[in-house]
Amino acid sequence: MRERMIVIEHEAEAPLGFFAGWLEDAGAACEIVRPYKGDAVPDRAGGGLLVLGGAASAWDDEGYGWLPATRSLMARAVTDGVPVLGICLGAQLMTIACGGTVERGDAGLEIGACVVEPLPEAAADPLFSALPPGPLRAVQYHYDAMTVLPEGAVRLAGGDRYAHQAYRLGASAWAVQFHPEATAGIFESWTGDGDLPPARVAELNSQVKEAEAELEATWRPFAEAFARLVTRRG
Repeated sequence: MRERMIVIEHEAEAPLGFFAGWLEDAGAACEIVRPYKGDAVPDRAGGGLLVLGGAASAWDDEGYGWLPATRSLMARAVTDGVPVLGICLGAQLMTIACGGTVERGDAGLEIGACVVEPLPEAAADPLFSALPPGPLRAVQYHYDAMTVLPEGAVRLAGGDRYAHQAYRLGASAWAVQFHPEATAGIFESWTGDGDLPPARVAELNSQVKEAEAELEATWRPFAEAFARLVTRRG
């Protein structure tokens, strides 16, 4: 029987979103682990590993006691060649786990439907080659940034505010700073909990809502490409 993909969810407000349906439709069964509800982080990644975002900083082990186990799980999965995808906080955890550096971003909050620029290396990448050509938009909401990538990382996408938007490590592990899984509703829940002025919140929510169809068309093939790696391995 094919192993299920492990999904680490750090908080209820940052779920699988679009990916829940996209991965299921592509044949990748998921086991969602919720350590904030008391679930233990497993020792093995199963058929694949997807680590979602959240409000934590990737180094805040005192405030979020499961982060060391999550970093260890990610490092082990990368070493073992298990398909891994880290999203936002998940990307930052993978960066630290594999020897890179994450810090408070010196350019401030990156938020909204922002432009992500694929680099030439993306053309031959198993996931990024599934994307449409040219600059793309993706949901962003982060204060922290990946400032030094792990040794051997292949940069796949950059941006104006933060240079390290995506990279691949080895043959089957990816880190993306943005949120390809986020629906407009999920994004609205994040801005509703923040401290931005109401007019700015309304502007950002409208921007993401208007871009939602474009975001779905852009990032569904990306999720499907990751699901194919997981199911092929199984």
